[in-house]
Amino acid sequence: MIRNFTLLATLLLSSISLFAQVSKQPPKREFRGVWIATVQNIDWPSKPKQGVDSQQQMQELIDIFDAHQKAGINAIMLQVRPSADAFYAKGREQWSMFLTGKQGTLPEPFYDPLEFAIEEAHKRGMELHAWINPYRASTSLVDSLVSTEHISRIQPDWFFTYGDKKYFNPGLPEVRHYLVDVIMDVVRNYDIDGIHFDDYFYPYPGKAALPDSITYMLHKQGIANVEDWRRNNVDQLIKDLSVEIKKEKEHVKFGISPFGIWRNKAQDPMGSESNGLSGYSALYADARKWVQEGWIDYINPQLYFPFGYTPAPYEKLLDWWADNAFGKHVYIGQGAYRAMEDREGWRDRQQLPNQVRYLRANPRVQGSVYFSSRSLTNNLAGFRDSLQHDLYRYPALQPVMPWLGMAKPAQPDALREDKFLFVFPRLRKAVIRWDYPDQEEDVYGFVVYRFNENEPINLEHARNIRRIQFNDYELGFYDETAERGKTYKYVVTSIDRLKNESAPSNVYLKKIR
Repeated sequence: MIRNFTLLATLLLSSISLFAQVSKQPPKREFRGVWIATVQNIDWPSKPKQGVDSQQQMQELIDIFDAHQKAGINAIMLQVRPSADAFYAKGREQWSMFLTGKQGTLPEPFYDPLEFAIEEAHKRGMELHAWINPYRASTSLVDSLVSTEHISRIQPDWFFTYGDKKYFNPGLPEVRHYLVDVIMDVVRNYDIDGIHFDDYFYPYPGKAALPDSITYMLHKQGIANVEDWRRNNVDQLIKDLSVEIKKEKEHVKFGISPFGIWRNKAQDPMGSESNGLSGYSALYADARKWVQEGWIDYINPQLYFPFGYTPAPYEKLLDWWADNAFGKHVYIGQGAYRAMEDREGWRDRQQLPNQVRYLRANPRVQGSVYFSSRSLTNNLAGFRDSLQHDLYRYPALQPVMPWLGMAKPAQPDALREDKFLFVFPRLRKAVIRWDYPDQEEDVYGFVVYRFNENEPINLEHARNIRRIQFNDYELGFYDETAERGKTYKYVVTSIDRLKNESAPSNVYLKKIR
């Protein structure tokens, strides 16, 4: 017994030491996402008390983005279709009640929230993934809250009621076609970086049976049992959508954030060492298959559990998803909202920071996504501070996806001092310029690096990144952190839409006066 305890203590100390070593060298490439939930106005926009002020909503989103940028976040998962309604103008569904207070009502004065969010995210070097709930059609059964032009009123036969909500019936082919068309409106009309689904497919199970037996009889497609049929319905939507997305825009990523357990080992020898609810059985979501078939680019399992939690141990589940990635990306869904809970595991205020350190030690895991935005901006348990001042203290590029393309863009040319200095002599810090590569269509943005005078040029160290920008028209950089009297070396690289990076530009040596 004592021997086993000593071994356990040794392993724990070794793990903590490994975490510490990893945290000292934050990776240059890491997905650092956050969910901004709009359903029920969880994160944004604030629920209006008297009318809606579009300018106030836009400023609120800017403030949220600014806070996340300071914390090192580089990807926004913005919920743009919470209940078969829209936070965007260029589509076929009604405006969301969570935006304007009444479904179908335009924002006043008019603006397009998704277009605005994309522009503001890209200004900050953040990707914008359009988070879409495919099947949920209402969050309430109160008829007065649903527009007469809502799809559930126009095509009532496409839906079933379960609990206190209304859902699209995934077993109907016309429903699947409609949903693909709705989502493709977003892909075609907006400069998004990704389409993102969360864990809501078939509804979480209640006491009643799902009311789809007639649909099964009419559309069983030769499938012997209703559970496999339901999974096949979800599979078909994901496969069809994947094909359409890549056909329209190859660079748009498709990712899904399933429930944290695919199947338990007791149910399937391929499952994880856990014994909680199974997304495969309860939600008819065969998430492992979606990755294995190559239908999605990343899987983002929601591991809202602490280390050692018997039904769903964080470490066991993370390692299982990493082992079942089939070469695609794994981003771990982190339960930032749980940081202050007085429950097993969460009483340790280092739970979340240690979870980030643990996932960084696994080379088959490429990052995190946090639920949700407000939990980070409210700095629960000081976790936002841990990100900003420790774990995410240096910027990071989003990980590359080789299966989408690996060609490197052309490098910037003629890195030099800007003549702007001579017009404004008080700005005698480094203002540098470079030239856009000739006839290079793949350049999407630039990365600026700074090194001390005698430091070797090493582009793999995140600490040397001074700026990541997602536009190709701003060919300059003002180094506000440069110290007078020091001499620095600057290097700039180009990035394409997939964040592939070019060879470095020439080295520019600058003494700060």
